[in-house]
Amino acid sequence: MDRMSRFFGNLPGFAGTGAPEAPLVDSSEKVQISSLALLKMLKHGRAGVPMEVMGLMLGQFVDDYTINCVDVFAMPQSGTGVSVEAVDPVFQTKMLEMLKQTGRPEMVVGLLRICNQ
Repeated sequence: MDRMSRFFGNLPGFAGTGAPEAPLVDSSEKVQISSLALLKMLKHGRAGVPMEVMGLMLGQFVDDYTINCVDVFAMPQSGTGVSVEAVDPVFQTKMLEMLKQTGRPEMVVGLLRICNQ
């Protein structure tokens, strides 16, 4: 325990330093991923081996700390661990327009990047 105390010093909330000076606020975020989105991520990642692949995550923001991802779609670009091609804004706009035509209410909630190294 002494080694831990020396390593972490006087960080607030560390069990070995006594009571914290101020209460710690939980600001952790939670991402809920549907089974369909997860399967599409895995398939997209395996298709890109050995390159890095990218995509957009669709869903909704439940509250300030929770994101619900229900679907993903692949972006037509790839990269390496050093560099990634820029997201094609024309393709992204066309995909979102087609999504609106289907009547689905989802919006873009994140960028998917899978490194296959």
